[in-house]
Amino acid sequence: MNRIIEVIVSPTGETYVETRGFAGSTCQQASQFLEAALGARQAEKLTAEFYESAAAQQQVEQGGAS
Repeated sequence: MNRIIEVIVSPTGETYVETRGFAGSTCQQASQFLEAALGARQAEKLTAEFYESAAAQQQVEQGGAS
């Protein structure tokens, strides 16, 4: 899957950073430089992909420990 970081600027000047194709918290690491350049974060909305990837990774780690 391709990794995409999309920056959206609303007509009122608000900016949004959206990521796709990243596993777990790697999306936050990948977009950190953009968030720093754009200023203070007002809110954060994590997608299902963030949680699904993290849950799948945790299951693999637990399965390997048995």
